[in-house]
Amino acid sequence: MTDFQKVIYESLFWSEGIAALISILYYNRIKNQSWKYFVFYLIFIFLCEAIGKWGSLVVDYNKQAFYNYFVIPVQFIFFFWLYAAKSFEKKKTFLVLSGIYLLSFIPSEFILDTDKVMFSINYTFGCLILMILVVMEYYKQINSSNILNFSKNPMFYINLGVTLFYIGTLPFWTFFPLIRTYREIYNIYFAYFLISGIVMYLLFSISFIWGKQSS
Repeated sequence: MTDFQKVIYESLFWSEGIAALISILYYNRIKNQSWKYFVFYLIFIFLCEAIGKWGSLVVDYNKQAFYNYFVIPVQFIFFFWLYAAKSFEKKKTFLVLSGIYLLSFIPSEFILDTDKVMFSINYTFGCLILMILVVMEYYKQINSSNILNFSKNPMFYINLGVTLFYIGTLPFWTFFPLIRTYREIYNIYFAYFLISGIVMYLLFSISFIWGKQSS
């Protein structure tokens, strides 16, 4: 990594910690609402990133497998729940999407090379599902009778953050083996990946501060 990338890489980690801390500070306001699970999610992500950062100092483990088989799937399944089950109130859709996403591991496991930094087929498939949910959420917000109060809707900030990070970096991870050979393009897109991650977690923090959570 370049010096600039190292700085924003560290900043991304601490932005995750800040988001988790802010969510904890606002927990009492939402402890009786389903939004409390977003707090648990942010804490979970920060702890996982801490394990990824310092875990090798304590125990020998496969970092790639930890992210590919555990952390990343949990991220996608949580957002499927947040959009489909909570925002759209369609629990069956959440279960179907989660099942379809998990089935995408079959070709990765038995057909493709699993010795990769990121399972591109699973990440791509998860992002495509998430992209559909993101578009549906935008459509829901635009057609809402409460559109003038969008700044008080926590899903507005979450949806924007997910758009910038997951959807915005979809081409990067989908075509990662190809992009990696072009160092200038790779460095620019990798920097965007890190910066968009920072912005996403800042938006998650704002969703607690400015957003008005409802059950």
